[in-house]
Amino acid sequence: MSDAPASFETVPGDPASPVILHVPHSSRHIPADVRAGIVLDDAALERELDHITDAHTAEIARAAAGLAGLTPWRFVNRTSRLVVDPERFPDEREEMTAVGMGAVYTRTTHREVLRSDGTDPEPLIERWFRPYARAMTEAVAGRLAATGRAVIIDVHSYPTEPLPYELHGQGPRPPVCLGTDGFHTSPKLLAAARDAFAPCGETGLDSPFGGTYVPLDFYGKRAEVGALMVEIRRDTYMSEPGGPAGPGLSRLAEALATLVDAVSG
Repeated sequence: MSDAPASFETVPGDPASPVILHVPHSSRHIPADVRAGIVLDDAALERELDHITDAHTAEIARAAAGLAGLTPWRFVNRTSRLVVDPERFPDEREEMTAVGMGAVYTRTTHREVLRSDGTDPEPLIERWFRPYARAMTEAVAGRLAATGRAVIIDVHSYPTEPLPYELHGQGPRPPVCLGTDGFHTSPKLLAAARDAFAPCGETGLDSPFGGTYVPLDFYGKRAEVGALMVEIRRDTYMSEPGGPAGPGLSRLAEALATLVDAVSG
């Protein structure tokens, strides 16, 4: 019996809110049967989870939702991205496949073996990736039906120093990186994000990570679906790698709530 439906959670917000806070990489949970296909020993796996997990981003999103004037919806991945990465393309369109980090990772952040060569990704994609994609599509469709638009704000974090897997790790690493899309990120949305996160330090664009997440049913087709990725440098709110959160978390949650308020009306 599959427990895929429990691998993600839609947390309802105000019926009038168009905003979905999407938190895809905050969990460290790996089901036992998926763990069996990972070749790392337990200590090495914990180290990898320290590096790959966007620690405390679910807490940032939850706190921001509580502060916002109009409570946003939240869509939260409850399993680790080492199970599947729901933000990757599951096919040849995904550039991260070049370093073994497509929808199903076969290499670690340090380019070591995570799963054996020849691992068939399809069972994991069918069990975990596709249900997630369908549910996120339904969440966006729900906001469109209720409010006439949807605004997806992805909540991520990234390490202060580049990791070997990064394809574009040599560029700027500002306290807050805003990932954009030419179709789905409007100038108004981007300006609101810059203003909201100004108290947290410099904001940059699409470096070291760029782009946004939009379900494929809407991608490049529905301008009513806005999207922005918020990448927070980890030293601004936590001890790296994988350590506890610090006082910066509250400041970031307040900034995210300000952004939610700015785009909710």
